[in-house]
Amino acid sequence: MSRGARCADARTVRRTSFVALALGAIACTPGKSTSPASTAADAGAEATASVANVVDASADATRGAEAATRGAEAATPETETPPAPTFDELVTMLFADRATTAPILAACPGTLPGDARVRCLYDERYKGDPKAASIAHELYVKWRVVAGVEVAHTMDGGYRGMIRIEPAVPVGENRHHLEWVAAAIRDFDTFFGELQKAHAAVPSATGGSPKPYRFKPITLRFMRSVGARTPAAYAHDWEIAYNFVGTLNVSAEAVRETMFHEVFHLNDAAHGDWSPVALGSVFDAVVKKCGTAIACLGPYTPNGTIVRGGTYYSFQPGNGVREYAAELALRYYREQRIALRDLARVKPFKCGPPENGRAWALMRDEFFGGVDAVPACSP
Repeated sequence: MSRGARCADARTVRRTSFVALALGAIACTPGKSTSPASTAADAGAEATASVANVVDASADATRGAEAATRGAEAATPETETPPAPTFDELVTMLFADRATTAPILAACPGTLPGDARVRCLYDERYKGDPKAASIAHELYVKWRVVAGVEVAHTMDGGYRGMIRIEPAVPVGENRHHLEWVAAAIRDFDTFFGELQKAHAAVPSATGGSPKPYRFKPITLRFMRSVGARTPAAYAHDWEIAYNFVGTLNVSAEAVRETMFHEVFHLNDAAHGDWSPVALGSVFDAVVKKCGTAIACLGPYTPNGTIVRGGTYYSFQPGNGVREYAAELALRYYREQRIALRDLARVKPFKCGPPENGRAWALMRDEFFGGVDAVPACSP
């Protein structure tokens, strides 16, 4: 569902075609590290009930519920950066919660120079918290990431029922959410710069450029769910909505990984709804072999997240291959980040069962220019 269509009624909407990270409460095993090194550890070793992340089975279906409709919305990969939004578009993104923007336009008149007028918008949006205004403005100036607010609406959460979504501004006690998202974007910028250098140093790398994975420009829409703690985030049409009270949004690291997962969904759609065609046979073969058995699925899951009362999130019934693909992209990011920055090593996902290696190579070549800084598997 396009934003234009959804905003036709900002009060009650049955959303059926969004990509959502809708995990429930995380229960971390006491004493277990949640650093990139530990959370990216060999999935086979985490095929136990004491995995690092456990999520509520009643809150997971949203991420995969739109599978039947996304293919029709998929576009071809973009080759050019979209133009910067107009001033009026910025006003709409930043003040989606306002019935009228007349006071904003009066405060930021057309007589102001262009850059000063844009900065004025951020000062108005984040009024009372100059630090938040500066962070949000930096996101726009450096990466064309517009940190605005979501439109009030009621989301169809599948069997979780209808969920009320309200716009929210990340200021004051909630500023840390904006800080965490900004830190994620900075890290992505650094990561893809490192990937570009690695690509140039590896003549055998395929795919031309390792930067078809777009993380900018995008629009952020901050919000909070009413009476619920899901979804943590959802993504569509190069926009990501971020929930202040989402159970996953508890640390800078968790938010960084949430963002990478969500941005993958956007790229997957932009690559012609790539994952069902490219990874469907691998995914289906694993599901046919293992069903939902955690012990069997352990060696095949890109990450150790388990749905409480269910199975690994990558293979949770109702999620589908697109969620497996997003988790695989996240695993790629984790492992490459570790290898490129010489952090603590983990057992490479590609060195597990043959299905892992096939999926890894397909993901690597489609989205990351064939770059793989992780050492080859031992015989």
